[in-house]
Amino acid sequence: MGISRRGALTAFGAGIAGVTVGGCASAQGRAVTQQTTSAPVRTAATPTAAAAPDLGTLARSLGTRLVQPGARTYGSAHQLFNPLFDNRKPRAVAQIANESEVAACVRTAAAARLPIAARSGGHSYAGYSAPNGALVVDLARLAGVRVHPDGTAVIGAGARLGSVYSALAKAGRALPAGSCPTVGISGLTLGGGVGVLTRKYGLTCDRLRSLRIVTADGTVRTASADQEPDLFWALRGGGGGNLGIVTELTFATVPAPRLTVLTMSFPPGSAAKVFDAWQRWLPGAPAEFWTKCTVTSGAQPAARIAGCFTGNAKAFAPLLAELRKRIGIAPKTVHTEEKDYGAAMRFFAGSSARETFHATSAVLTAPLDAARLTRLARGKPGVAVMFDALGGAVSAVGATETAFPHRTALATVQIYSGTDQARVRGIRDGLGLPGSYVNYIDPGQPNWAQAYYGGNAGRLRAIAEKYDPHRLFDFAQGLSRI
Repeated sequence: MGISRRGALTAFGAGIAGVTVGGCASAQGRAVTQQTTSAPVRTAATPTAAAAPDLGTLARSLGTRLVQPGARTYGSAHQLFNPLFDNRKPRAVAQIANESEVAACVRTAAAARLPIAARSGGHSYAGYSAPNGALVVDLARLAGVRVHPDGTAVIGAGARLGSVYSALAKAGRALPAGSCPTVGISGLTLGGGVGVLTRKYGLTCDRLRSLRIVTADGTVRTASADQEPDLFWALRGGGGGNLGIVTELTFATVPAPRLTVLTMSFPPGSAAKVFDAWQRWLPGAPAEFWTKCTVTSGAQPAARIAGCFTGNAKAFAPLLAELRKRIGIAPKTVHTEEKDYGAAMRFFAGSSARETFHATSAVLTAPLDAARLTRLARGKPGVAVMFDALGGAVSAVGATETAFPHRTALATVQIYSGTDQARVRGIRDGLGLPGSYVNYIDPGQPNWAQAYYGGNAGRLRAIAEKYDPHRLFDFAQGLSRI
């Protein structure tokens, strides 16, 4: 059963959609002070005056894989997942084939003072992976997945979740990550990475053991707990697009578990009671049970619940019975099914088709006034408010141990519409929740640095100054703007 984000508004089981569809976004925040403990990294070139972009050497090296305006494939080459950004006009799209070509792109951009952005899955909610006038580094060809006998997985930065899950399942391994099959593993991980195994196995970035990254000076670096530890810290939750271009990620995977999936839908008018029971039940739920509550707008807002239990259906049955008892309303539909890891990931996958949407986010840190939520959703057709459970393994990591700050939160919140940005932002502002998830980045997010990074913003800014002192990887909500 696959459901797109658009299906969150109309289809049964829509509560399972949108788990990390923005996980490939880039973003950062603004605020606080910082200290730099070592000298800044020198960029490949530090020109004092703007130069006309010279792509001649890069064009000779890449040939037709450097797609420029006028080329027959230019229109499709710069497309992102969201058609809203089809009008973007990058200076060129470099369809790189290896790490050395990534480094060449970075050096070229630095020398020409040309904006540069990496594109993994192309799901940036703000379209930051296809800026006007920029050199876009398309990582799609870096899509290999190698699983070693010890369970370590080495994954190219351009790999999409669908192919990652397929390769891992074939090897009998699993990785906690998002749902949308076309989301890129790199962007998802750099922002944190939430999904249906999050409560049991942690964020995607919590399974990360090292990365290879090309920084602003054109140097290929390995970042891990032992090498470039500050950079490694920032790359686990600091958002994509800020500190360089990641080319490869190494994860510690887990043995692929047997899973039980759940979808339940409730009648219109029951949203307040369903959501309130769900949010108050959530803190005591076992880590093995991830769950999501979606409130859909309308004259009488409705609610859906989806879930994924790490274990068999027999062990899950008492938990489901307890949740249903707490809710106290008979669902319209209930579906549970035991699946292997690969089949469960396909169940939550949704469509790969491009999709027009507007979205923003919040973070649920304490129980919310459910009546306020339903008032905000009433009379605003075409909006879904999706609460993805955190807790469990996520809260076992301290808020400053990685750049992802929302460790004690109950859930991330995605507010989504296929048609209306003002509506989603109005609901967000009306909820009055602190925080926001950087993988659901929104250019209209107030006080975005604090919202995305909390108390980690200052350290992130200092690390950005060290590795990119001349702001090669700058963008509107980048770390250099904190």
